[in-house]
Amino acid sequence: MKKVNVVIIGIGNIGNLHINNILSGEIQGVELAGFCDINPEKLVTAKERYGENYKFYGNAEEVFKDSEVDAVIISTPHYDHPVLAIAALKAGKHALVEKPAGVYTKKVREMIEESQKHPELTLSLMYNQRMNPIYQKAKELVEAGEIGELRRTNWIITNWYRSQSYYNSGGWRATWAGEGGGVLLNQDPHQLDLWQWICGMPERVYSFAYYGKRREVEVETEVTAYVEYANGATGVFVTTTTETPGTNRFEIVGSQGKIVIEDEQLKFWRTVVDEAEWNETYTGGFGEPEVWEIKIPVTFDGESGHRKVTQNFVNNILNGEKLVSPAEDGIFGLSISNAIHLSSWLERWVDLPIDEDLFLAELNKRIATSQVKDTKEQILDTEGSY
Repeated sequence: MKKVNVVIIGIGNIGNLHINNILSGEIQGVELAGFCDINPEKLVTAKERYGENYKFYGNAEEVFKDSEVDAVIISTPHYDHPVLAIAALKAGKHALVEKPAGVYTKKVREMIEESQKHPELTLSLMYNQRMNPIYQKAKELVEAGEIGELRRTNWIITNWYRSQSYYNSGGWRATWAGEGGGVLLNQDPHQLDLWQWICGMPERVYSFAYYGKRREVEVETEVTAYVEYANGATGVFVTTTTETPGTNRFEIVGSQGKIVIEDEQLKFWRTVVDEAEWNETYTGGFGEPEVWEIKIPVTFDGESGHRKVTQNFVNNILNGEKLVSPAEDGIFGLSISNAIHLSSWLERWVDLPIDEDLFLAELNKRIATSQVKDTKEQILDTEGSY
């Protein structure tokens, strides 16, 4: 195989982003074969926008039956992500799945298990922020022990502002039946993934989530979650879509250092002596360890990471390049998301790994009373939103 023939399944906001990325010619080894959407109007629009020299499919089954299609990029509403990925794998197609991996971990686990049955096929996730050199460097520093033992994590991510008109742009948006969640499922999968990718998984979660606060939606628009790690470290995650100007600040504190990521910069401070050792030996009362601010040679390159993840996906298919965002990683950030929801619903601590059956039962209660909005879907300008 010299080039990977790929079909985009779901040609809404993010689907068109993938189309333009491929047509830009900046991704090597891939050929856009066609478009798939259950909405015939979107196919008409795609034909007008991109021309007729492609295949147009009215459903995913047609794509999976086409022997000329090597791979699919799945950019549909969230519930369909693992369902379509499983079907793609069974049909012998490689799949790149948009975030989140799914709405609930039980289904994502099924997707991962299906992938393990097909080691010859590639299944990757669009966690594009893993391509950001700043987060890669933070992970490197933590794993190398440069900050000592993890003590505290804190992420304030409130710059995902979304207006009511955004939520009104699709009947499935911000409903339990259509989307399965709000800010945690739509905007924050990137941060929840990076949080665990860099700092590891917590052991338990207690959260406060506010549903329909300041927006006419069913799902959460504001969350504050507290987590505890196995070694006694703690973490806080604060997010909303209704705050402007917003903040994106990630702190990782250890016994011998601190990392702060904000304004597309990474800052690093390190104590000359580990705090635990210094505390055991210091006898002077007031005082604290000597701290150095160290310049780390890393710069955000300005890329959203979508092209890089797609290139990594294609390279894995063609030459076995290691995946940066393999499918099995998708369950971790989603587990935290599910635990945050469950804790807010039950008003108690939730242990990880999560009770998948209990979460799904509680989610189904909300789906049962959900009302998908009767509105015409709009394709929005996504420039700068990822």
